[in-house]
Formats: sequence, C-alpha cells, structure tokens
Amino acid sequence: MENEIQNKIQQDYLVAIQASVEAGLEILRIYENGDFQVELKEDDSPVTLADKMANKIIINYLQPTGIPIISEENIEIEYSERKKWGSCWIVDPLDGTKEFIKKSGEFTVNIALVKNNKPIFGVIYIPVSKELYFGDVMEGKSFKIIVDNKIDEGDLLKNAEEIFPGNVGRIIHIAGSRSHINEQTLRFIEGIKEKYSQEVKVIPKGSSLKFCLMAEGCIDVYPRLGPTMEWDTAAGHAICKAVGLKVMDKETKSEIVYNRRNLLNNSFVVSNL
Repeated sequence: MENEIQNKIQQDYLVAIQASVEAGLEILRIYENGDFQVELKEDDSPVTLADKMANKIIINYLQPTGIPIISEENIEIEYSERKKWGSCWIVDPLDGTKEFIKKSGEFTVNIALVKNNKPIFGVIYIPVSKELYFGDVMEGKSFKIIVDNKIDEGDLLKNAEEIFPGNVGRIIHIAGSRSHINEQTLRFIEGIKEKYSQEVKVIPKGSSLKFCLMAEGCIDVYPRLGPTMEWDTAAGHAICKAVGLKVMDKETKSEIVYNRRNLLNNSFVVSNL
C-alpha cells in the first residue's frame, strides 16, 4: 500500500511537470505572436490571453489527480471549504505578467503541491529560456533541465542536473525585483552591507526566477518586503526548501505556510548567509 501511494505521488509530480511545460509552450506561442489581449482585473493587475490559456491547460492536467486546486486565475474558493483539504495544488499559470507584457522574457509557470499547509513539491518553467526547475522536499533534492518540447519521463530522470545553494563568496548577491523594489528593500540591502562588511551586488530579476537562482547558488539572499500571493511563492518555496533553504515570514518568524484563510503573504526573506 505504501508503495502504491508513493507511486501515485511520483506520477502526480510528473503530471505537474508536463502541465508546466505544455502551458509554457502555449505562453511562448502567444508571446511570439504578440496578440496579448491585455485586460485589468479588479485589483488593477493585468491579465492576458496567455494567463487564461495557460491556466486552462494546467487545470486540465491537474484535475484528474483528484487533488483540489488553488489558482490565481480561478474563482477563489471559500476558506470554509479549503480548510478541509489535506493537500492541494497551488498554481500561477503565468507569474510575471508585467514582464510578459514588457517582453523581458522573465516570466514563469509555477505549480506546487502542498500537504498539511507545507509545500512538498514545486515546478517552475521558464518558457523563453526553456529552463525547468523542480524540487521534491521529501527527497531533499532539486533539479534543473532544459526542455524545449513535451517532457519524457526517461529523459527527465536521465538528464536533469541536481542543483545546490552556493557558498557565499567575497561579494554577497542579493535578488532585487524588476517591478517591486521599495525603500524597505533598499534599507534591508544597506543593513546587509553593514552587518557583513562585504561588497553587495543587487541582481534584478522578475517573477519566481529569484527562487530558482537561490536554489542553484547564483544568489545569496532574496528579500521580498512587500505583498505577494501564495501562488507567487509556493513552487519556489518547495524548490528552495528541497535544497535546505527556508522561506521565512518576516512577521511570524517562521516558514510561510499555505492554504491560509487569507492567501496574501507577509514579507519574507530567503537567505543563505
């Protein structure tokens, strides 16, 4: 019975990976076509045809798993129902919509599996660069592979490269948001300079790319001192957690948890210092 459960979990992971790549290919098609059909949601954030089409693809992949889904582009389900869930998928079909519209290339597809409010698996696909990151928290491993077409399980297992956080060198590399850097973040960066008496270099990146760069050792600190939603962080959190990095809530002083009553995250920091 235990083996059957483990096999089911592994198959669900593969489904999520396939969903992310398929959605990414559709996003890239729209990106290259240029017909974004931009609209504004109630909170004035943009949504495009790519967001909607990617969401549809991902939902079609994930629904047969029987695990409920929280997605940025779905109608939000009441907490009275969600709190009964032992597991759920948390999905951002197009993270970095503003970067997509600006054609910076720094946008991703994010899918995470959460169990008992904690991320246990995450996949992030970057359509423009074809980079796929995924992390299995229970195995304590995260991987990276270049995928330019539909994923094959054999190729995935054979060619995916395990990634690790780096050792901090002479220069401390800090992730900075392309769209959301603020005074609080600038003060945080100054505090790092004073505390460690080292040169600091800010690396501006959009979307959940910053989590991926943390997990593979290209960045030493990622502060997000401003609002995000659970679907912005869950997949990246899993990838970082699988390599031993914690995504720490600045208010609770503990790791971010998911499927909360309010899906809005507090400020957080990921650090390898």
